[in-house]
Amino acid sequence: MTAILTVGLAALGAAGLTLYSGFGLGTLLLPVFTLFLPVEAAVAATAVVHGANNAFKAALVGRLADRDLVLRFGVPAVLAAFAGAAALGWVAHFGALARYEAFGREAVVTPLKLAMAGLMTVFALLELLPRLRRVRFARRWLVLGGLLSGFFGGFSGHQGALRSAFLVKVGVSTEAFVGTNAVIGLLVDLARLTVYGALLAGPGSTALAAGQWPLVLAGTLAAFAGVLLARRFLHKVTMAAVQTLTGVLLLVIALALGAGLV
Repeated sequence: MTAILTVGLAALGAAGLTLYSGFGLGTLLLPVFTLFLPVEAAVAATAVVHGANNAFKAALVGRLADRDLVLRFGVPAVLAAFAGAAALGWVAHFGALARYEAFGREAVVTPLKLAMAGLMTVFALLELLPRLRRVRFARRWLVLGGLLSGFFGGFSGHQGALRSAFLVKVGVSTEAFVGTNAVIGLLVDLARLTVYGALLAGPGSTALAAGQWPLVLAGTLAAFAGVLLARRFLHKVTMAAVQTLTGVLLLVIALALGAGLV
């Protein structure tokens, strides 16, 4: 019961926040799942909740999406994510810079994590510093932005964070930002479906045992509730508030990534 309550509360809060920011559910929920499940099962459980939540968000707010952003930014981002994931193999030989124990698990600091942490910190400052917050990206850069965010997202696994960091600078309404993020997030998850399917249903897979599914279901339903709750206040949320939330979450993830905790 404690596990279900903990996962449910975490999913409820994280899903509500990430409806506005467009990223962070997986990053915030995975450590909670690892408290009660083996690491490989926690990864699979997070993938299920994340994918179901993105589908749910797209169904609720997808109609608000800016189609031009989805086509010119989202499609290149999805394609580039695969290239980024493939390129990761080329740097896999770089050894860890440091290893240490933190919160009952091993933290590993690598050159890639430090580079991504630096990139996210720059994007965070673009949202948090008043002078830089006014910077806008012209739509002619959408395809390039999609390719870069998708590539580095596939490279590090943090595509949602980089996507939001770019889209928040395009100059769209809060509703369009949320809807576009939801649709592109769903496209990314669909692109990863084969990986998730192999993990969950492959021959001899033990990623999720029958007794672990109630915890996954609790997380999924709580995430749905968080989205519904956050949606009620969508019309009251300003783009400035979204920028601040995006910047803070980017900075938190950057610090955790640089420290080797994620």
